[in-house]
Amino acid sequence: MNDNLQYHINLSEKDGARYAIIPGDPGRVEKIASYLDNPKHITCNREYNTYEGYIDGEKILVISTGIGGPSTAICVEELAKIGVDTFIRVGTCGGMQMNVNPGDVVIASGAIRMEGTSREYLPIEFPAVADFEVTSALVKAAKDLAYPHHIGVVQAKDSFYSQHSPDTMGVADELNSKWKAWIKGGCLASEMESAALFIVSSVRRLRAGSVFHCVWNQEQAGCGMPQDNHVSDTTCAIKTAIEAMRILIKEDKQK
Repeated sequence: MNDNLQYHINLSEKDGARYAIIPGDPGRVEKIASYLDNPKHITCNREYNTYEGYIDGEKILVISTGIGGPSTAICVEELAKIGVDTFIRVGTCGGMQMNVNPGDVVIASGAIRMEGTSREYLPIEFPAVADFEVTSALVKAAKDLAYPHHIGVVQAKDSFYSQHSPDTMGVADELNSKWKAWIKGGCLASEMESAALFIVSSVRRLRAGSVFHCVWNQEQAGCGMPQDNHVSDTTCAIKTAIEAMRILIKEDKQK
């Protein structure tokens, strides 16, 4: 491993920045970067596709993490080594509360650690909590943009199909019971990366927040509500992240 080049993300300190926007999907990186000034593709290695650009003169990295906690943790660890200390995850999610509609923006205040990566960092009793400054910036951005949005806890899982086909799993009873518990506790939505992001950031003393585009709501569908409005356009979540980053940059410059 070259000491000057991070092994997985294929970036070095010369590529570094203080701020990063991290979607899961490599194909979403270019779209996010298009909202930056002077966007430029840097590299692509494995699931880590990277662009750079600027917001109000401040360099921003946009890099995909792939699916799930392990690749997200690797990305955050290696970005931190080249200078990144502020992260906003832009992802998709499935709504769990009946009022979380397809197309809505969801902002995570914390994440249920129903995954394995974060257990390699801290005991399960330690909460996966988003950074307050980053979350506040995301909330302000969503309000300023007048997007329908929700703020609260999300579920982070390792298995996509354990959510969508729980009865086919050997631990169906456990999965179904916990799903009902998360809903009863007010969990807004399900996704796959935020618990790892928040826990790694806690250990490494980084700032991190997450904003999601709700693709659909399986609880609504299960009650017979039409899901014809299945929404795949992530623009609202992306613009929320961009404006939140602008707010954070302004606040940081004033400190």
